[in-house]
Parts: sequence; structure tokens; C-alpha cells
Amino acid sequence: MRAIGYTRCSTNEQADSGLGLDAQAERVRAYCTLKGLRMVDLITDAGVSGGKALASRDGGRALLDALKSKRADAVVMLKLDRMFRNAGDCLTTVEQWERQGVSLHIADLGGNAIDTTSAAGRFMLVVLAGAAEMERNLTRERTRSALAVKRANGQRIGTVPYGFDLADDRSTLIPNDAEQAVIEEIRAMRKGGSKLQEIADTLTDRGVLTKTGRAKWGHPAVARILKR
Repeated sequence: MRAIGYTRCSTNEQADSGLGLDAQAERVRAYCTLKGLRMVDLITDAGVSGGKALASRDGGRALLDALKSKRADAVVMLKLDRMFRNAGDCLTTVEQWERQGVSLHIADLGGNAIDTTSAAGRFMLVVLAGAAEMERNLTRERTRSALAVKRANGQRIGTVPYGFDLADDRSTLIPNDAEQAVIEEIRAMRKGGSKLQEIADTLTDRGVLTKTGRAKWGHPAVARILKR
């Protein structure tokens, strides 16, 4: 049986060796070897949020095109959340693949491996996909409750914008003189006709750090500063 492996990692997760692309790929290959699957391709989405639909990802589109072209009989991934946004998205996609004669293999779903070539595998996918979505919803509810408590106590919600620091009361923004000077330079460069990426490259070359301490600037960060 021909298989296509799929790995995905969001920007924040790339530093986590447990969810890194190389670690995922290694375990996907090991699963294929164990199950006697011939992996004909490994498709990767690097720095892509799990909230994006599969068809809107570069790698996701490549995967779907490969399946339409009958290049594989199975898709193998490490975890459920590497590919799907929610239970509905998962089950709809898997049902469509089954009509195409393509099975889904998940190497690590709650500590177990499952595949949809059997009725038991399809049943477990339905159950565990629903459980995963419930856990995500519970997490959102807990987050909303925590934010509500912070608001009630007058604490600031959200990240501290570039050009400011958080006061000791954890709710008031106070100007950061050094960053305010950089903001004025950014405005001046933009007014002088510089493009966003040109401004970002200039800041990077000068060694100016972003608010999160990164050495490399991107045009979205410059755009947010100018918008504020």
C-alpha cells in the first residue's frame, strides 16, 4: 500500500522537539515501516497554524492534489491536530477519502495508533476526534473565565505593544523611551517612501530587537506599529 506522510508545525511549536517536523517525520516513517506501508512522499506544512483548513495550506493542497491523482492509498500523520481543525472537519475529510479508496493512519492518537481501514478504526476515530474537540472547547472556556477575572480586577488583557512597558500594577502601560525613538524612526522611514519590508530589513541590520527579543523583523510587525 502506498502512503503519503504529512507533518505540520506552527511557528511557536517549531522550537519544541516533541512536535518538531523532524521528530514527526521520523515517527511517521517508523509507523510506515511497522505497518508495511510504502511511503511515496512526505508533505510538510512548516509554520502553519492548525486553525487553517487543510485546503488553504500549501502542503495541504499538495496532499489533496496527490490523493485526487491516485498517487497514494493511505495518509499517515502523527497526531490528529496536525491536520484537522475540529471533529467535523476530520470526519468529513475522512469520509471523502474513503470514497476515494484512501485510508487515514494516525500513529499516535491518545497513545494508540489507529487506521480507518477497519470498522473499529473508524469508530475510534469518531470517538477520539469528539473527545479532542471537547477538550479544546473546555480549554477555551477556562481561558475565557480567566480573562474575565483579570478584566474584573482591572488587569490588562493581551500583549504589551512595542513602545510600551507594563507598570507595576500590571494594568497600566508606560512609554519605553528607547522603543518610542525606534517608532519615530519607523514613521519617518515610512513617510520618506520606504516599503514595510525595507523598514524591517533596516531594523534587523541595525540589530534592533523586537518586543519579544527577536533579532529579525518582519513587515507585519512594522505594519502593526504604524497602524497603532
